[in-house]
Amino acid sequence: MSSSSSNSRPPAEDAWIHAYKTLIPQWQHLSLSQSHSHQSLIPISISRVNQFDAARLDIEMSAMLKEQLVKVFSLMKPGMLFQYEAELDAFLEFLIWRFSIWVDKPTPGISLMNLRYRDERALEARGKVRTGLEGPGLTVAQKLWYCVATVGGQYIWARLQSFSAFRRWGDSEQRSLARGAWIMIQRIEGLYKAASFCNLLLFLYTGRYRTLIERALRARLVYESPIMNRAVSFEYMNRQLVWNEFSEMLLLLLPLLNSSSVKNFLRLFSKDKSSSSTDDDSACPICQASPTVPFLALPCQHRYCYYCLGTRCAAVPSFRCSRCNEPVVAMQRQANNPNQKQ
Repeated sequence: MSSSSSNSRPPAEDAWIHAYKTLIPQWQHLSLSQSHSHQSLIPISISRVNQFDAARLDIEMSAMLKEQLVKVFSLMKPGMLFQYEAELDAFLEFLIWRFSIWVDKPTPGISLMNLRYRDERALEARGKVRTGLEGPGLTVAQKLWYCVATVGGQYIWARLQSFSAFRRWGDSEQRSLARGAWIMIQRIEGLYKAASFCNLLLFLYTGRYRTLIERALRARLVYESPIMNRAVSFEYMNRQLVWNEFSEMLLLLLPLLNSSSVKNFLRLFSKDKSSSSTDDDSACPICQASPTVPFLALPCQHRYCYYCLGTRCAAVPSFRCSRCNEPVVAMQRQANNPNQKQ
């Protein structure tokens, strides 16, 4: 009885102070580790399809602007604008960069996908994160390097390739310096494609940084608004795909159909059975004109133009008469030589 009373004895009044002082270092260490790795506690997943669609929409936008700009110079000498195609592409890319990324606005494709660029380097130095979508935009240095890489880099590379191809640096008859420069260009291009492929695999796995430029600048695409849905509707795209497939099916089937055979087949189900008897027998049933060189279709003896009947019989071996729907087995001239058959 005495042992049970000793176990149920209440703790001292200052016991909680001792426990509090014991837990303070552990609590501070835990809160400090959470503040440094708070970003990892809120993992955000940006749709990879949205990011790819944004890039594709930007390409389509550039193509539309280029098409309208080419129409402005349509009255100039042909081929003149082709010489400055690289400069034209660079100018359009610069305009898109100047009025979107430079002024802290997304490009048209990125805006339609409800995305924006975020500086991942600045996010690491921030403290508390609520939704995982916070973070400042790109810095001035990042914007300038983005312009240099996307606009200037693509322009210089396109001009270098066209110049080397025009000078035929890859020919074996060229000097060793030009040949070496051509081999170096090919190797750089191969390395860039290999790095882009590796970056694509990483992007598909992690969902970050579509291109090497974004990975080098640490510019990540995140949602502009966490509660906004996709701004692109696929209704028009689905309708366009249906019509494209339907038109391709018609282009495949129409050459296989014979108009005269279809017409004769439908005539069997026509309500007006006596319409063929009221037609003018002197006119060719195919061209509806008076035959200049009349021929008879055997055995039904209906009159045709020689060219109309001959082409139909040559195209369709089982050609049927357009008036009576009987098979035509031979042709006979109606003029002075009725026994001549072809």
